[in-house]
This record gives sequence, C-alpha cells and structure tokens, in this order.
Amino acid sequence: MEVRSESEVHVRSEKVLPLQGQMIQRTRLKVLFIRVCSSILIWTCLVQLIAVWELYQPRLFSGFAVHVEQTLPSPLPLVPARNYTSNGFLQVSCNGGLNQMRAAICDMLTVARLLNLTLVVPELDKTSFWADPSNFDDIFDVKHFIDSLRDEVRIIKRLPKRFSRRYGYQPLEMPPVSWSNEKYYLQQILPLFSKHQVIHFNRTDTRLANNGIPLELQKLRCRVNFQALKFTPDIEALGEKLVKMLQERGPFVALHLRYEMDMLAFSGCTHGCTNEEAEELKRLRYAFPWWREKEIVSEERRSQGLCPLTPEEAALILQAMGFEKDVQIYIASGDIYGGERRLAALRAAFPKIVKKEMLLEPGELRHFQNHSSQMAALDFIVSTASSVFVPTYDGNMAKVVEGHRRYLGFKKTIRLDRKRLVDLLDLHQNGTLTRDEFTAAVRQLHEGRIGQPARRRVIAEKPKEEDYFYANPQECLCESNTCDDLFGPENSTVVQ
Repeated sequence: MEVRSESEVHVRSEKVLPLQGQMIQRTRLKVLFIRVCSSILIWTCLVQLIAVWELYQPRLFSGFAVHVEQTLPSPLPLVPARNYTSNGFLQVSCNGGLNQMRAAICDMLTVARLLNLTLVVPELDKTSFWADPSNFDDIFDVKHFIDSLRDEVRIIKRLPKRFSRRYGYQPLEMPPVSWSNEKYYLQQILPLFSKHQVIHFNRTDTRLANNGIPLELQKLRCRVNFQALKFTPDIEALGEKLVKMLQERGPFVALHLRYEMDMLAFSGCTHGCTNEEAEELKRLRYAFPWWREKEIVSEERRSQGLCPLTPEEAALILQAMGFEKDVQIYIASGDIYGGERRLAALRAAFPKIVKKEMLLEPGELRHFQNHSSQMAALDFIVSTASSVFVPTYDGNMAKVVEGHRRYLGFKKTIRLDRKRLVDLLDLHQNGTLTRDEFTAAVRQLHEGRIGQPARRRVIAEKPKEEDYFYANPQECLCESNTCDDLFGPENSTVVQ
C-alpha cells in the first residue's frame, strides 16, 4: 500500500481547491445567465400578450375593460400656461379660520394676476386660537390648484433657494391696506417689486375691495373659489360620505350653530351663560393680544345683533320658521359651549339632531381630529349640500357657504336678522307676543332673506358694513355684464 507523505497530500489539496472554486463560480454564472434569459423571455411574452389583448379584446372581458376605464378616468388635459414675464414673487401668510383663509387665497391669487407675479403656495395660519398645524396641501389639492390656474398665474410650491431665509435673504414683509382696489396694488405695491424681488404679505384678510373691481378680476376670484380650491381626496371622500348618509334619511337642515367658546369670547356675548362661564370667556379674551376690545357689555352687543343666537333661541326660531319636529338637523360647528346641557332645549324641539361625530366611526375622524380647519372642511361640504342652510351668526363660514349655495343655483339659505330677532324673542319670552304672533313676525321678517337672487349692497366708505363679495358674487351668477338678466333692470345696485 502506497503511503503519501503529509507534504504530498497538502500539495495535492492546494491544487484541487482552486479547481473546485472555479467550478462553483461557473455554476453560479450559468444559473444567473439562465435566470436573466428566463426573465427576458417572460417579459417578451407578456408584452406580446398585451399587444394581442389590445388588438382583439375578447368580448368576454369587454365590459370589464369599459368598467375600469369609467372607474379610473384619464386626467383632464392641462390648460395652456400663460406666458408672461414675472415681476417678482408674492408670499402670503393667511390668517384666521378656514373660510377666512379661503377668501384670502382667492384675493391674493387675483392680486398676483393683476401685478404679473409668481405666487408661492400660501401658508396657512398656525398661531390662531385653533392652533391648527395643517399646511395648504393638508386641506386643499395643491396639484389641482396649481394646474387649474396655470393659464392665469405661475404658482410654485416654494421660493427658489437664492431667496430663502436660510441663505440670508430677507423679503419685504407688510400687510396690504384693507379693502383696497386694483389702483392701490398697481400704484403702491407693484413699484416695490423693482426694489424687493420678494414681498411677503403677512396678513391677507379682506385686503381686496368688495366692489369697484374690474369684471375679469371679480370672475377670477370666483374661479379660484369655486373651481381651483378643491379639498384633498380624503376630505372630499369623507364629506361626500356624510352627505350621502344624511340624504338617505331624507332632506336635512345644516345649522351652523356658532355658539362656540372662541366666538363667545371674541364677541363678548354671554347671554344664557352662568357667572362662572362669563368669567372664563372674559379671561380667554384677555389672553389673546390681538383681541383689542376687552371690556364688552354683553347685552348691548346682543341688542345690536352682534351675538350668535343661543341654542335655545335657535330652537324657537326654527320652530317659528315652520320646521317640523322630525326634521333632520346637522350641527355644523365645533364643540358647543356648555355641551349637551346647552343643547337640551334644541334637542327636545328637534330630536333628530346629528353631528359628524355621531355619524362616523371614531377611526374615520381620527386623522382629522385636532385639525380644526380639516374638520371645518367637512362641515363646509355638508353645509353646501344641505336642503336648507341656517347660520346663527354671519361669520366667514356663513358668508362663504351662502355664496357657494348661490353659485349652485340659489339653494335656500336663511340669513337671520339677529337685531330684529332679539327684540321679537324678548317680546315672546316675556309674554307680550303670543306664539302665533311671534311666528308670523319671524316669517314676514325673512321673506326676502332666503338666498334668492339679489344685488350686493354697496355702502360708500364703509366696506365693513356692505355686503361681502364672497356671500353674493353676483358678477359670477349672471350672463351679462349688467346682470339685468338675473336681477332685472329695475333692481339696480343701491349705493348708500
């Protein structure tokens, strides 16, 4: 028997190991090659099958194909972009709640169009009472906003880096003068862009006049409001679900019951509150420096019609208006101050009271909670779709929803005359007016206040007291420039 030395075995093993490694490497390459070829073959076959499918499309599946096309519509073609030389960049920081910011966005885009500017997607208020951290694209469909207005204004999501504060650039910050017309912006603001390439408007509420604006600019305000400012798909879907749930149960009234803590503190209205609640509201008013008027006499405010109706007063008014006990009422608001205790009289008069929190599962609203503007967007969708809309205070939501309902075909909106109503309510509650007399007086008072076609009231030098553009955008509701086709020549605008 041949005996090999240890050194011979070691030499032989050193020769065998490289050979084995080479064989393993070749095997791996073969496997990889086979996989690549197989993948190419499979994809080639798949492409051929798709081509054959598109050529023949068997009848068996033709209905399914049509259904897919209907379910997933192709996006609409973009409107041609407007070609213009930009005079600079306009940044805006909106202030207030959702509907105040909505109107401001419409105004600021109109200003950008007038001055041939590039608009940066607006910043939303995060420091107000509601402390909502939502950005523009959390509430509105930003892509649709940019694309649908590209034939009017160039809109960008953020400033170019060279104008960033991070790089030391400081834009000119200023609030425009309230209720200004196009001459102010052309003569006072436009020249500033020759020196400052970027201007930041840090307040935007009511910075464009209601009246005296060229027709094409008024119509642009409407286009932004009614077409470009779409809510995000999530908000739209949940809002439409609420509307469908309500409509399946029959007609419904959207009651914008603005009896919320911030409104009561801001207005100084404490009618029906306990002494402790009145003190709490006063402390809140003093806690916010921008609420300039501190000492307020509640009953004086109420007698002037400057307070939102209480839930108890709202119940009496709705009954006088002829709403039946079984009518479905959707409360479009945040938390009612005083909670269920203050809603008791209203619920006793109208048991079918619902809120979004009652209709939806907690999980469906979880994403929107602690985001007051997103919750307000849901109420906005329901309110515009309701059979009747009744706001108990003429704040920004009441006005903007009223305008939308006019645009949708003058849907019924009852605009309460609170100053006259307060007198009627007091006379009824002290026994001076019987129930029938109270009912007749309330109905007669509101015969011409149900959202029917009417011209805006213009009050020279008093824009705060005249009719708000977004509550009645008459230029966008008629065919002719004079609007005689809608209102008639005898119903001319009255300038007071």
